[in-house]
Amino acid sequence: MTEFVFRGPVIKLPDNIDTDQIYPGRFLDQSDPSVVGSHCLEGVSPEVKNRVRKGAVIVAGSNFGSGSSREHAPITLINSGISLVIADSFARIFYRNSLNLGFPLLVCKGLSGHVSDEDIIEVNIETAEIKNLSTGETYQGESVGDFALDMLRAGGLKQVYRRRIAGEAGGSQK
Repeated sequence: MTEFVFRGPVIKLPDNIDTDQIYPGRFLDQSDPSVVGSHCLEGVSPEVKNRVRKGAVIVAGSNFGSGSSREHAPITLINSGISLVIADSFARIFYRNSLNLGFPLLVCKGLSGHVSDEDIIEVNIETAEIKNLSTGETYQGESVGDFALDMLRAGGLKQVYRRRIAGEAGGSQK
């Protein structure tokens, strides 16, 4: 079994980051993945947007992803190169949309109070262990559960069902 381990610099965000801050609605007509990704966190501030880069890890407070039920916010995070988001809590629909698309999220209450912007952290999604390599401290997040891990391993919910259908089609024929 392959472990899901991510390592990258922290982009620290406050509570209540909504989907319009993650991907402003004025860009909804865009469909090119690189263009979509280039607007990631533009609704927070230009300074934060300029820190988005491949491999970065967002560490946020509570209620991350509130607002719209559109999938644009997790799609933007995926196309920006962000590895994952760790937060105290997530808006339910954002959480489910992210997992459905194969984008990893982890709940770790209070982590944002123990990391700084640009700290390098290492995150094992399977064990929910978070290591701050800049300080040497280790934290324990909440397990995402077996079904969510299966979705992440497969690359999202569609791929889970494609594999199941292919497995059924490859079974014995009567």
